[in-house]
Amino acid sequence: MSLVVYLAAFVFAMTSALLFRRPRRAMRNPLTVSTCVAIVLGALVFVCAAPATLSTVNEFTGIPNFGAPLTYGMLSSYSCSVLVLLINWRGGSREQVRRRVWRVITAYALLVAAIVALFLLADADTERLTDLDTYYANTPFMREMILLYLLGHSVAMLVMCAVCVKWGREVGGPLRTGLRLILIGALLDLVGFQATKYTAVVARWTGHDLDFLSTSLAPPMASLAALLCSAGYLLPSTVAQWRALGDHRRLAPLWSLVKSASTAPKPPAGWWRLPRARLQWREVSIHDALLALAPYFDHRVRERVRDHALRAGRSPHEARLAAEAALLADAARRAAAREEPPQTAGTYRLHATEVSGTGGLVELAQALHRPAAAPGGAAAPSLAESTGSMTEPEEPHVA
Repeated sequence: MSLVVYLAAFVFAMTSALLFRRPRRAMRNPLTVSTCVAIVLGALVFVCAAPATLSTVNEFTGIPNFGAPLTYGMLSSYSCSVLVLLINWRGGSREQVRRRVWRVITAYALLVAAIVALFLLADADTERLTDLDTYYANTPFMREMILLYLLGHSVAMLVMCAVCVKWGREVGGPLRTGLRLILIGALLDLVGFQATKYTAVVARWTGHDLDFLSTSLAPPMASLAALLCSAGYLLPSTVAQWRALGDHRRLAPLWSLVKSASTAPKPPAGWWRLPRARLQWREVSIHDALLALAPYFDHRVRERVRDHALRAGRSPHEARLAAEAALLADAARRAAAREEPPQTAGTYRLHATEVSGTGGLVELAQALHRPAAAPGGAAAPSLAESTGSMTEPEEPHVA
């Protein structure tokens, strides 16, 4: 059983490491800090609950079952951290959040103190590594200690379930999926771990023996619940990184075109930089290059390609993107050839600079090599062909 419990602890620890990969930035975000603290405490609960750990702790301290209040106190601390996490998720004014957090911390600190006091008052000289809850279910003070830690954990999981259900109706996408995974994990904890513990303890109170529920069923159910909760914590961040990787690749044509004009400092080298960090640097560098190329914009090119795209059946938005892609390609060519800026340069703003996020830049990158299509399926000149002919000066019109 120790192997299963240690595996759950490892999953929790890895989740925390992924979320807390940038300590300086993470420490400024109370939500990230509280999430990582909750996950680390969850991992410590599994480490402390393993029979091998309990035996080592009991032998080291010389006190039979000393591992029990240690594990129960750690579990209560984890329950407290879950509630603190939910408070930070909910948000509000800084004073409100701080006041709620301190109330929860105070309540669970008293709970941990009560667990330790009850253990000291109890007579628990027989070491039990796997069935302490049921073995001492009828022992004065131990009985109250066991019930107290279960109730404290149940409150935290019930609140988590309620919050996940409420927020799941208000959000969508990966965040909703993550909340559902956390909800399933919390429900599994309630039903598979806590309900079985309650049932086994109450059975002892009534003279029955259902110890297998507490010793054989509860630990793997708690491990599975931890796995699902960890997946729920990680899912939104993982999806965001995956999307950032896709956007980073889609921006490659645009970056290849304008990188020679960018004056943004290069990021520190390192394979460990995650996709979102790489994407952020590429966005900044592209915007810097667009600013540098603005004096080379020839708006005659933009207007001609836009009119051509509209005649080819493109929507106004698609025509604008095609025109801006041609404008940018022409400006990059002029800048690379060290030509004089055209007389038509102005203060025109690209669509990609008017919208927030990466979407505008991705659209511009995709428009760079997209061929125009005339109505009825007839092929129109490609963007490169169109800009190549349209940058030539027109002959003056004679009246």
